[in-house]
Amino acid sequence: MTRRRWLADEATGNTAALIGDHAVHLARVLRAEIGQEFDIATGTEVRCGTITSISDDRVEFMLGEERGAKLTSVKSAPKIILALAIFKFDRMEWAFEKCTELGVARIIPVITRRSDTHLATAAAKRHERWQRIVRQAAEQSRGSAPPEISAPIKLKELIGGGVLPADAGTRVVLAESLARTEDARLGDVLRSQRLPSEVMLAVGPEGGWADEELACFRERGWAAASLGDTILRAETAAIVATALALEALC
Repeated sequence: MTRRRWLADEATGNTAALIGDHAVHLARVLRAEIGQEFDIATGTEVRCGTITSISDDRVEFMLGEERGAKLTSVKSAPKIILALAIFKFDRMEWAFEKCTELGVARIIPVITRRSDTHLATAAAKRHERWQRIVRQAAEQSRGSAPPEISAPIKLKELIGGGVLPADAGTRVVLAESLARTEDARLGDVLRSQRLPSEVMLAVGPEGGWADEELACFRERGWAAASLGDTILRAETAAIVATALALEALC
């Protein structure tokens, strides 16, 4: 039977721990017991962990044998960064969860012209919730670490260049939720380029990017890419774009 995997909040030498709500879930909800074994991801490796102590907000493990290859080798693969326009939270958070399961490295919620004003204002208060969602999704899918999830930013901050490093090894790709037959398919765009170290996928809100937003992307040198001949909902576009990028680059 496959052991459940947990992402350690603390790890030093041969010990690791879950703390706070993370520990409460294991201790109270799952009713963990001393001596139980789980796979523990420490950030550099996955090891078999045996519970040695349980308290109200802390579960400690003794780490044993390694489980699989060192995680440092995974870091050589291109990183997928998802910039996702803010839309209805239930569907947006579902996209966070599924893209985490696929292996996205970073998620950036973006406030756009078509983002609902009330949602854009409320988004800043959901950052902690979003961090929990991606951590739980990473554990469920047996990932080595959750993606970094940024606080919401405005589109001009994303396009302005301060989010990604400006070195030549970084590529950014605009993936649109609306079918645009004049643009090349996303997979073809990525495969035509030298293997990048990072790829950003920018997915617009329901209704797509406003014309002036598209013009700004193009002025900054973002490559426009189509996801096909059908119109996709924003959450579907995010998942499809992530999957296509991973297939093209890995």
